[in-house]
Amino acid sequence: MRIGILGAGRMTEALAPQWIRAGHEVLIGGRTPGKAKELAERIGARVGTLREAAEFGEVVLLAVLHEGLEPTLAEAGAAEGTLAGKTVIDCGNAVLLDGYTQVTWDGRSMAEELARLAPGSRVVKAFNLSHADVWALTPPAFDGRPLTVPFAGAEEGKADARRLIADLGAEPLDVGDLSQTRHLEAMAIIVIRLLFAGAHPHSVFTYLSPDRGDAPAPA
Repeated sequence: MRIGILGAGRMTEALAPQWIRAGHEVLIGGRTPGKAKELAERIGARVGTLREAAEFGEVVLLAVLHEGLEPTLAEAGAAEGTLAGKTVIDCGNAVLLDGYTQVTWDGRSMAEELARLAPGSRVVKAFNLSHADVWALTPPAFDGRPLTVPFAGAEEGKADARRLIADLGAEPLDVGDLSQTRHLEAMAIIVIRLLFAGAHPHSVFTYLSPDRGDAPAPA
């Protein structure tokens, strides 16, 4: 699968190598070209502009801070249809650290705003509930149990999300449609607050798949 990535930060640095090892082609585009080039060369990915990453990917990962959402999509050509018909996975969170309050766009989540700004795209929210260090684990597992990764969004994009979650060695957990991304982003604020309070980056919520009745181990 061809994966285009918009953003060259820590989430990209953690997730992209995992997908490259799984046999996917990855092209990274960033608003700071030098940073994107350095990261791509270091992990064995291709590099290009944000628009080239959007056009390259069969699936596109949006890995930017909420402040960068609109300018990144504008530079990637989203309004012109570069993301139309593609699964776009949003791993970001919109939170003001002063008070740990959720940022919304007239009540919409970051993922919902992404869908509005990228007409025709199939937006799925995933990977936003754990620190980048968790996604760098090979595999992300705790006490021998693979991490369960909640995701929500457009039905048409969920098969791609499931595949990319499974390629990490994690277990996908479908928690609903695009409206449920508001709750995933709100849940992430708890994680962020704990991390800033000194919790270990490997701290995670513990989930059980519906067919597993064993007790969760602390993580």
